[in-house]
Amino acid sequence: MRDPLGESVVICIPTFKRPRMLNRLLDAIAALDTQADVRVLVADNDAETHAGLDLARARQAAYRWPLTAVIAPKRGIAQVRNTLIEQALKTDAAFIAMIDDDEWCDRDWITAFLAAARTSGADVLQGSILFGNDVALEGHGDIRHASGPVGMLQGAGNLLIRRAVLDGMTAPWFDPAFALSGGEDREFFVRLAHAGKRFAWCDEARAHGDIPDSRAGLGWLLRRAYSVGNSDMRVLLKHRPGLPRLMAESAKILAALLLSPPAAVILAGSPNRRAVPLQKLFRAAGKLTAMFGARYNEYAVVHGE
Repeated sequence: MRDPLGESVVICIPTFKRPRMLNRLLDAIAALDTQADVRVLVADNDAETHAGLDLARARQAAYRWPLTAVIAPKRGIAQVRNTLIEQALKTDAAFIAMIDDDEWCDRDWITAFLAAARTSGADVLQGSILFGNDVALEGHGDIRHASGPVGMLQGAGNLLIRRAVLDGMTAPWFDPAFALSGGEDREFFVRLAHAGKRFAWCDEARAHGDIPDSRAGLGWLLRRAYSVGNSDMRVLLKHRPGLPRLMAESAKILAALLLSPPAAVILAGSPNRRAVPLQKLFRAAGKLTAMFGARYNEYAVVHGE
């Protein structure tokens, strides 16, 4: 597919100690089939060894698109995303795309996103992230939704944002309080929803990911579920939901804590389903501990290379 209107896009890539994966992503972006005016921006969150910065700069001269690399000196996923937006807004691009360094995109990724932006009129669009059937069987399901309007987005790993959305906000765009815990994207989306921004999903704008060995087992799935529950509750508490909403969340937490253990026993013999009740249990535990002030810093550990 080709984009006949040729809109301008800055593709923003946060990276941290994963040069091999970053190189794979840069290869995929270089192969994009699009007539859009594309620029690529890499922000390396490793100020000490800066392998991502060095890789991007080594590729600059021969790269298909204008490629810029900078250091995001303050550690944390929110900080590196803020660095990317700050740099992207120095350009005249109409759209900012975000894709994580452990992913790679299809050839028509940007073209599909821009077509969906035109037809939907949405302020922020999310694309699907596919992991493949072999890992889905182990509990790592695809991040996928049918194309069209949605009430909430699921993560910043594959996004297209209209520049006007970011111009209308004040820095920091992503809350640094979620720097090492994750959840900065959820909090960002909640703020946008409260401001009346419109979201859409574009299943055709696909990225792909693989699962490093450190994420392949049940232990990581449960830690991830706990982390998501913990950060989701912290986002909810930040936006002062009121007593009725807190009571409803408390009831959901209690139900998960009571019902998930027997469900896990029942499904223990089903490899494709046994992780589900345990994930619900750990997610509820993460929410509960967040209500008492605990914070889980998932991004203190690097997965992949």
